[in-house]
Parts: sequence; C-alpha cells; structure tokens
Amino acid sequence: MNHLRHVFSAAALATLATALVPAHAQGVIKIGEVNSYKAQPAFLEPYKKGMELAVEEINAKGGVNGKKIELITRDDNANPGDAVRVAEELISREKIDVLAGTFLSNTGLAVADFAKQKKFFFLAGEPLTDKMTWQGGNQYTFRLRPGTYMQAAMLVPEAVKLKKKRWAVVYPNYEYGQSAVAAFKTLLKAAQPDVEFVAEQAPPLGKVDAGSVAQALADAKPDAIFNVLFGADLSKFVREGNTRGLFKDREVVSVLTGEPEYLDPLKDETPNGWIVTGYPWYGIQTPEHKAFFLAYHEKYKDYPRLGSVVGYSMIKSAAAGIAKAKSTDSAKLVEAFKGLQVDTPFGKITYRAEDHQSTMGAFVGKTKNDNGKGVMVDYTYFDGAKFQPPAADVKKSRAAD
Repeated sequence: MNHLRHVFSAAALATLATALVPAHAQGVIKIGEVNSYKAQPAFLEPYKKGMELAVEEINAKGGVNGKKIELITRDDNANPGDAVRVAEELISREKIDVLAGTFLSNTGLAVADFAKQKKFFFLAGEPLTDKMTWQGGNQYTFRLRPGTYMQAAMLVPEAVKLKKKRWAVVYPNYEYGQSAVAAFKTLLKAAQPDVEFVAEQAPPLGKVDAGSVAQALADAKPDAIFNVLFGADLSKFVREGNTRGLFKDREVVSVLTGEPEYLDPLKDETPNGWIVTGYPWYGIQTPEHKAFFLAYHEKYKDYPRLGSVVGYSMIKSAAAGIAKAKSTDSAKLVEAFKGLQVDTPFGKITYRAEDHQSTMGAFVGKTKNDNGKGVMVDYTYFDGAKFQPPAADVKKSRAAD
C-alpha cells in the first residue's frame, strides 16, 4: 500500500510538473507577428487569413521538428515606437521564437533595428523600402516581398516603351514612397537619359488633398505619371483625376495598383490602361496557385488578395527555415535562411545570402474597367531573381552591417 501511495504521489507530481512547464517547452513554436491591422485592414485582414491557413496546414502535417506552430499577433498602431514596444513585449512576455510581420516601411525599419540590437531573428513580410535589405540591412533581418527597387525595375522597361519625355511623380511622403520614387527615377534615367521630371507631389500618408494634387499634376502638363499612392489615398486620387481629366490621353505607370486590395474598391472609377504591378488571382493557372486558391476559398469562402499570399508565404518561409535549422535559435535561423528555398503560391523562391531578400516576383500588366469592376489584363509574372541588383552593389550598400 505504501508502495502504491508512493507511485500515485510520483504520478501526481509529474502531472503537476507538466502543467507548470510553459507551452514553449511542451512542443510549441511561437511566431510573434507585429502589424498595422487597424490602419491597413484592406491588406492585413486577408494577410492574417493567409497566415492562419498556413499555420493550419503545417500543424495538420505534424508541425515543424515535431512541434506545432502557434501564431501570436499584435497591432503596432502604424507607429514605429509602438511597433518596437510590442515586439519587445512579444519577446520578453510571450517568449516567442521568431519575430515576423510589419506592413509600413517606417515600422518595418524600426523593428529591423530592434531585431539587430536584440540579436533576434526577424522575417519582414511586407515593408517595401530598399533599406530593409540594402542600405539599412542587418544580419538578423530577412524580407519576403520584392522591394521598391525590384518593382520599379519591373515597371521601367514598360515605361521606356511609352517613349514619353516629361514625367510627373506622386507618392505618399514617407519611407516607402520616397524609396519607390528614388528607384524609379534612377532606373528610368539610366534607360532613357533624356527624360525630365517636371512635377512632384508628396502628400502625407492617409491625408492626401486629392483635388489639389491632381490639379497640380495637370497644370505641369506631363506626358506620363508615376504613381505610388495606395489604399484610400489612391481611390481619392483616381476620383479627382478622373473628374479633372488628368488621365485623359496621358500614360500612367503605377506600383501596387493591380493588387485587388486597391483595385477592387475603384469599381466603375477604374482607369483603363495603367501599367501596374499586382495580383490577378482569377487568371493564374499554375498548380501551386490553384492548390492555394482552392484551400483558401474552401476555408474562407472568399478569393485571396495579395495580402493572403504574403501572409501564407511568410509563415511557410518561417516553417521551412526552422526545419532547415532544426532549431529556433536566432543565429541558426540566420544561417538556415541564407539560400533557403520555399514553395509559395507564386512558385519556388529563394532567400539570397547576399542581402536576405527573397526572389518572390510580381505580376505586371494593365488595368481594365471591366463592366464596372477593376481587373488586370495582359499580365506576366516577373521572377524577382531577375530584378535584383548585382551582389557587388548589395555588398557596398550593406557595408555598415
């Protein structure tokens, strides 16, 4: 009897001990994700769904290295200071294994710098400024989406074909907009030396006075416009531009506008013939995309947006890196991500060792007003690997790292 009591007591203690061990030690890998959910819902609600679908798929197959993935998200209020604060909270209080996310370029850069100071692995999904992986790149930060240089490089050959000399630019006046315009100007000048930039409008993000911006551009009489506005700013700009005849007989090249997050809301105001980067989900016939589309549609009864692809591919990337590293140790993850290959809805991508930038590409095509709905037509997928700067240039730009 005493022996039985001893066995039961030992069993009870073991159960109690297991209950007291944090989930982290019981076989859960925590991915802490920071983003501007309240400020940018058009992109980030589908993005979160994409993440959740990826987590579900990974866990259904047994997780990674025998552990299930747990996703913990925090809102950064579209503020760099808040982004760093919640990243710190995720690491110190939630004991996350991997830090991921961010949408706006200024918050992304703030979290990347925080990751560098903390020596903590950070996978940036969305922020597009080139400083994420080049001028401000650091060894702990990797990025999924093609940055502003890469997307400008995809658009410039199409811009050159227009044979227009006088260009105007319009962009949100913060890191992403500044980076996109700088890349476009540099690449277009190199390809077409006689080009002139005759007007520049840079309203604050989310506070565009669309009427005065459209009028100022019209007054400059450019032959073509390079647009970097997105979201609600884009909708207001298109409406005022249509009203004032800004786009009549004038070419427009526009980054991001073909993404359904920003194209769908334009509806019957969608302009025809803009050259854009985007995501024509309705026409991509590759096996990888079909599988993703069907899984997403079955789970959410909705079609994916580009955010869905980014969120899904980011979590798949994190899982692939952890599996390769056989660890969630930051130093081991950094090494594992160099040259890491990941299967995504856009096909296989690779994270370059030189700059930690993935080779995910983008679709380039034209906008069309199709019976009151904005769609992309005449599109082609551009492999991001073909639009990255040479390794030598990257090395120079990252000299401070």
